Amino acid sequence: MDVRLASVAKGSQPAVVKLASYGGGVRVGSMLNYVSRGGELKVENENGETLRGREELARLRGDWDHLFQNRTESRDIGAFCVDVSVSGGSNPHEQVRDILSSGFGDRCYAYSVETRSDGSLKVEGYVVLRSGQGERLTADAKAAAIVQERFDASAVAKEAPAAFSFTGYGNGVEYGAAKLRDLIAQRNDVRDDQGRSIADDKAAGDLVQKEWRDELHSRKSRDVMHVIMSARAGTDAVAFEGAVRDFLAEQFAGHRYVFAMHDPESDPKEAGEGGKRPHVHAHAIVTMRSESGDRIETTPATFRQWREVMAEKARDHGINMEMTDRREFATPPAFTRNQVRAVKHDGRTEHVGTSDPAQARYDAKRAGRRVVATSQRSRQYILKAQETWQKIAVNAGDTVVAAYAAQHRSYLENGLAQTDQSAAGAVIHADFGGDYRSNMVAIRDMLSEAKDMREQTRPEFEAYEKTVETALFNLQRSAGPEDRSGFEEVSSLAREIVDLRRQMLEMKERGLDEQDGRNAAGDVSRESGVAPERTASEVLEQTNANLQWEAAVAKHGEAVVEAGNDAMANVEHYRSGLAHIEAGELGDENREQYEKGLEASLHHAAQLAATGNGYLRDVANEDPELRAEIETIERNEERGC
Repeated sequence: MDVRLASVAKGSQPAVVKLASYGGGVRVGSMLNYVSRGGELKVENENGETLRGREELARLRGDWDHLFQNRTESRDIGAFCVDVSVSGGSNPHEQVRDILSSGFGDRCYAYSVETRSDGSLKVEGYVVLRSGQGERLTADAKAAAIVQERFDASAVAKEAPAAFSFTGYGNGVEYGAAKLRDLIAQRNDVRDDQGRSIADDKAAGDLVQKEWRDELHSRKSRDVMHVIMSARAGTDAVAFEGAVRDFLAEQFAGHRYVFAMHDPESDPKEAGEGGKRPHVHAHAIVTMRSESGDRIETTPATFRQWREVMAEKARDHGINMEMTDRREFATPPAFTRNQVRAVKHDGRTEHVGTSDPAQARYDAKRAGRRVVATSQRSRQYILKAQETWQKIAVNAGDTVVAAYAAQHRSYLENGLAQTDQSAAGAVIHADFGGDYRSNMVAIRDMLSEAKDMREQTRPEFEAYEKTVETALFNLQRSAGPEDRSGFEEVSSLAREIVDLRRQMLEMKERGLDEQDGRNAAGDVSRESGVAPERTASEVLEQTNANLQWEAAVAKHGEAVVEAGNDAMANVEHYRSGLAHIEAGELGDENREQYEKGLEASLHHAAQLAATGNGYLRDVANEDPELRAEIETIERNEERGC
């Protein structure tokens, strides 16, 4: 940390690598269109080949198709239209809500009403397709017939005949908020299912974010990801392009990808439209699955590694760049795409928040306010950073560097002091974290249960799916600000497990036995992108590992878990060697070496547990040898040995 922060203090720029979004295979074309500016910019692939024009880019979709799961995105929100032949008078809103609720049931919706010259009404709006009981409409002709039948059977239909139809559908919070804003722009009077006026963009964003979000249960296929790499304005574009090329080649070897440079000098898109950004940057579209079937893990640790590699490659090309951590500078967390909407593109893009908390987060980031992370593991990291800044301030020969380091040490010191004061009576936060830990453990146990996926019946699966969604809801509700990134990763993995179980159940219902399933693996792969047995077990194993890590870190802290993992890695190394000896795969002359190594590594792990490593004590509950060694150490201490 000393060398890296000293370099930053002398003026090096931070390594900026951002995961902008995920996409399904169906979205590859639109993502490539954006990256290449409609085919006007050159695009380079993983083999160093240059692609130009829409036709060459269009062929990529077919070349990458075998790497996609090809799962359709969930239909979360439907666009609807209702023709009402009899008007309810000068204020028809109450009548319209009776009509809509008779057809949609307890679903949330927002609508506008247009009164025609003949007195009939045209109602347009958007409805959450999932009901409170879990029934999801498909926003097509079949769904319209279902809604129409329910309405026709109601008492309201006798007073005001109406015809329901769906005109489209979409996925997620972003889609819902954008469509409601469009509706507000077109109509003066937009209401929700409670009759409340949705008067402006902020109200539309609040409605979708705060009231509709929990009912969406969105699922998007994560086939590709959009990664952005940035450098400061004035950075040599050719050198940065070389650094980006090397970074992608090392970090995503085996994956298909393309990238394009967005340089203010050559960008064909005008500044007012979001182009010609003052800083040079690159956009990359990367397949999540490699040719060998490995999937990219997107965790905070992964993002940190990306920035480290990017900084290294930049330095190789003569660009003074270092990986930085916001905790070292007391900078606020970044805002996400769903938390803001752009209102001005000329120069630096300006945004407004979609809610009051989102606006506060945006204002803090733009104003450069000093914010110290509050989690226990972040606090330990900040204390180390504070010590490093102090060393640099004392030892730097350059007065400017010394002043810079002293200033940042002061930011961290003041931030920690304020955090300590505000946390003096923060019992609620402690309970909050406890709920989060217990909920994380519950999710882990639920997804790691031993029952074979292929043995589930339809009622068992539906009960299981509902239980998982309830557990995720409880986890989200108990998550603190520092837990949000972990929750997003866990929820994504959990829903992927549920999807795999659904595929197994559907295969069983189609009458496929185990051998038929193997023979049909190719068909299943083409339909869903998942080879049922291999991919399911791999995802289950990876999910279990990730959930165990999250739960352990939440309970014990990252440093404790890492120390415990290192100790147990040594234990497993010697156990594995002895197993190879027993199997005749390793010579018996190595037995004594491995037995002594196992004895020493077990003693070391037990010593850590006995002196306070709670994570290793948890491990010992499942490891009889480690538990016995801990008990031996503790007995000896009691005897004074």
